Amino acid sequence: MKVFNPRAYMIGLLYTILAHNFVAALGLANITTELGLRLSPGARIILPNSPDFANATYRWSTFAEPRLSVVVEIATEEDAAETVKYANEQKFPFIAIGGGHGVTTSLANLHYGIEIWLHRLNWTIISEDGDTATIGGGIIAGNLIQALWQKGKYAVTGSCECTSYLGPLLGAGHAVLQGKYGYAMDQLVSLHLVTADGELLDVSASDPDPDLFWALQGAGHNFGIVTSVTTKIHDIPDQGLWAHEDYFYGRDSIENLFETWNQLLPRQPPTVAIVGFILRNASMDAVNPVVVLSLMQENVSRVDPIYTEPFRNANPISVSSGFGTYRDIPRWLRFDFNNPVYCTTRNVSALHFPVGLRRWNITTQRMVYDAFAAITAGNSSFNASEFLLEGFPVQGVKAVPEDSTAYPWRGDNLIAYPLLRYYTNMSLDHTAIEVGEGFRRKLLEGSGSEELHSYVNYALGDESPEQIYGYEEWRLDKLKELKKKYDPERRFSFYEPI
Repeated sequence: MKVFNPRAYMIGLLYTILAHNFVAALGLANITTELGLRLSPGARIILPNSPDFANATYRWSTFAEPRLSVVVEIATEEDAAETVKYANEQKFPFIAIGGGHGVTTSLANLHYGIEIWLHRLNWTIISEDGDTATIGGGIIAGNLIQALWQKGKYAVTGSCECTSYLGPLLGAGHAVLQGKYGYAMDQLVSLHLVTADGELLDVSASDPDPDLFWALQGAGHNFGIVTSVTTKIHDIPDQGLWAHEDYFYGRDSIENLFETWNQLLPRQPPTVAIVGFILRNASMDAVNPVVVLSLMQENVSRVDPIYTEPFRNANPISVSSGFGTYRDIPRWLRFDFNNPVYCTTRNVSALHFPVGLRRWNITTQRMVYDAFAAITAGNSSFNASEFLLEGFPVQGVKAVPEDSTAYPWRGDNLIAYPLLRYYTNMSLDHTAIEVGEGFRRKLLEGSGSEELHSYVNYALGDESPEQIYGYEEWRLDKLKELKKKYDPERRFSFYEPI
């Protein structure tokens, strides 16, 4: 794979020049005085000719990026509200950005807009009783984990340290702790929200009209900019002790592996999580992909043999085990701040094609493995791709009534998806989408269902509203009515719009 892509570089350079000219042509250059006077002293307006513009607009994936002309680096929640009011007055599109990990085609529908950069809203304030925390809307998951850890607490967060905390939460927020507590969104007590007309609202389940709180739990990207939340937090048990056992499986063990995993599903306890990856690892197999499986358990220094022995008997190439704390989980899964795939590599397009499942179809998983082997073979542009297999515990998720939030897929036990990665090259985008959709068709056909369940936080953007927000007519009707009520001009429509 090439380290430098001159075509992508020239496109980026051309975009920067055009964005700068666009700013001047529309009079957005005056934003520094017009909007600047309305912002707090700590806020900053960043234009395309600033050396900070590239970092302020950086995204994990270059696929379907929004085209941004101005960044407003806010310092207070009120700054977000003032920026929305200004954008409405000037009829400029806008988007709020936390970690910059969202990947969906709808982001590319934003042309020459304003980015509201949330990263300085990064506080964590624990309540006196220690049961809740108020968290700023720009905090990164790894920083939140660290802040709570120092106080002997943890919250339901994603496992990837460099993503935002609130972005995934608004689409459910699945996590290793969901077996005990439910999704991240299920922990919410209240949200501080900037509405489409620039007003600041406090939203909670106890409101006279709780429907907005309902919608923010699973379809939240459509209804406002969440500048802070108050959420439940929990005492860390046993000094945060976790154990893990990791397996590498070769091509001859695919059927045994997934049959073993299926057998565990009905008896997987809330303290055991399983995450797998199909990927290339030449040190394990120079010719074929391998399946890497991590089996993790809380409150023990060794994963219980009742769970590990079946996987050991499924003929792995190698087995390793160890223990640590909850804070080590991102590193074990390669989701830590320093990981090149999920956090540090730039100028890479990354696309996901998620499918929610009840169990693994063994024949389908063989087909998926073989197709992945073919598409990543040799010097393929896609040879740094991976296929993710997520099996977090579900007891806490299914304890919450399905109609109590906008999120529709509580009945699923697994999420599977290819993560197609390649150095930025627009000529490969169409091929990547064809390949990814082919994987998704295989998974859906193997599930025995005609209904695609696409987790909104991973969705590509070509799905129907039903495939993201649910097939129940009442659920979609409710979301559409709430959208008309709270965002009639569809100002929040750049991430999986309803």
